[in-house]
Amino acid sequence: MSKTNFEFLDALGQIARDKGISVETLFDALANALVAAYKRRPGAAEEAVVTIDPESGEIRVYGQELDEDGTVIREWDDTPNDFGRIAAQTAKQVILQRIREAERDLKYEEYAGREGDIVTGIVQQTDNRYTLLDLGKVEALLPQAEQVPYERYEHGARLKAYIVEVRKTTKGPQIVVSRSHPGLVKRLFELEVPEISSGVVEIKAAAREPGHRTKIAVWSNDPNVDPVGACVGARGSRVRMVTNELRGERIDVVPFSDDPVEFIQAALQPARVREVRLDDETGTATVVVSDYQLSLAIGKEGQNARLSARLSGWRVDIKSETQLAEEESRYGEEWAEGEWVENEAGEMVWQPAEGGEAVSATEWSRVVAGDDGAPAGSDPQKPDETVGDASPTGSSESSIESSAASPAEAVTVDAAAPEAKDDAEEGPA
Repeated sequence: MSKTNFEFLDALGQIARDKGISVETLFDALANALVAAYKRRPGAAEEAVVTIDPESGEIRVYGQELDEDGTVIREWDDTPNDFGRIAAQTAKQVILQRIREAERDLKYEEYAGREGDIVTGIVQQTDNRYTLLDLGKVEALLPQAEQVPYERYEHGARLKAYIVEVRKTTKGPQIVVSRSHPGLVKRLFELEVPEISSGVVEIKAAAREPGHRTKIAVWSNDPNVDPVGACVGARGSRVRMVTNELRGERIDVVPFSDDPVEFIQAALQPARVREVRLDDETGTATVVVSDYQLSLAIGKEGQNARLSARLSGWRVDIKSETQLAEEESRYGEEWAEGEWVENEAGEMVWQPAEGGEAVSATEWSRVVAGDDGAPAGSDPQKPDETVGDASPTGSSESSIESSAASPAEAVTVDAAAPEAKDDAEEGPA
């Protein structure tokens, strides 16, 4: 074994150990690169194979002649005299390439399968499209869609983020992180609450409006441990740490329950619920609250109602006691059916649905005033107070019930697409 080949093998072995690459992988990559280098020489055989002796490090090139079936019918040693210099240059390029590939693979393996974990990075670059976080060996991408509205990331600031995706690219792993994902709140509580990390307390559900408010439902597997108290901490110390990391986002911790009624009541905190009526067929929960609690139950711009619907998974219909009483009082009343139409003279008249003589607006007004002759079971209304298409003015907002306006309006919130709004301020958590 020559000194040169010994040094060559020793260098390959050292690189393989330092970079975590097998020597066989380096030999295969080097042999393939040497074949390509050999075929670029003038007079080279169309088919060739390169062998590297793992004991001596000797490199040989064999030209081959193949038949139509691809079987080798002749083989000869066609190693060039100066192939040692070519081999050295090629080996350097191949080894550097393999090292870069191996390092990319190691970085990818380090983060592959870590979706759902929390990482801490340093803000490197920020623009309108994304923010780059330095995680040490790799950089993480924080897209605009995963950022919290109105949150600003200063260069050099330390930031915790939630891994949502790890992609393998030719330039190495691309890690996509989020600051708006509900899972970030769960992971932050796991860091701050030992009972959660040990499994004694579980976070059963979470609903979040990033930058504004979050509700989490917690459950304890130990009857001696209060799940809400464990998450809040002494004088709110634990939940305050999470709030500070989320830059002031409000967090409500409520107890989880297998009973939907109890769970919905807890989810609507800080509002106090009088009654919950469930409709399993439609998935709707009708919630009854006191008149003065309606604004608190709905929340600012419907936020409390939306988060409660997402947390519980039910479509929440919030009503005040006054409105519910008015609705129930109308259930037993009978209403005359018909519509306002224009007669041949161009006057608006009421045409009963069951037929019969039409009633003019003047006669109808007399009925409204309390004169005899009103149609049985009817509640008179003027032509411009009819409902929907029956109104000659096309109004769909005024109705028979409009004469008795409710002191408080109800709101219905769907867990999938909540739309309820109320400008009243929320109470303390």
